[in-house]
Amino acid sequence: MRNILLLFFSFLLLAGCGSTRSANPGQASVTTVYIVRHAEKDPGPNLPDPALTPAGEQRAVALRELLERRPVTAIFTTDTRRTRGTVAPLATALRLPPIVYNPRNQRGLAEQIRQEYAGKTVVVVGHSNTILPLLNELQVTRPLQEIADNEYDYLFEVKLPRAGGPGTVAVQHYGAGAK
Repeated sequence: MRNILLLFFSFLLLAGCGSTRSANPGQASVTTVYIVRHAEKDPGPNLPDPALTPAGEQRAVALRELLERRPVTAIFTTDTRRTRGTVAPLATALRLPPIVYNPRNQRGLAEQIRQEYAGKTVVVVGHSNTILPLLNELQVTRPLQEIADNEYDYLFEVKLPRAGGPGTVAVQHYGAGAK
């Protein structure tokens, strides 16, 4: 009788493990990259590294509210006050230290994401002139030709299949005044 019970519980354990894996069969096979431009910055003249405006700080909180329940494993930012400020509420909520990347090396960032974060979710905060080149390096179709100086509300969600092949990009707007 004891052997039968042991066999029965072993069967249940194995069946449970199998059903857990098959519930989300493709989940780990896709890398998700959320890409945003920094939030609104101080428009004052001759500011080499402007901080966020109050509206920008609100948008940074909106970004946190949008992404804090996602399984983010890394946050990338350039080394400017406006990008660090944009990601600060999310980084604090997730207890993830932001990783500073070189905005002049979009190819290197794309390779790092593909190699070190395959099957995971990451966030990248950049600039109006770095976001679209990063989409190119991630080999997804650019949904826009340019991002204007006054546009801060784009959120790009890139899905990269682990097995190669074309990725996809979806665009949404977030924060106060989003389109």
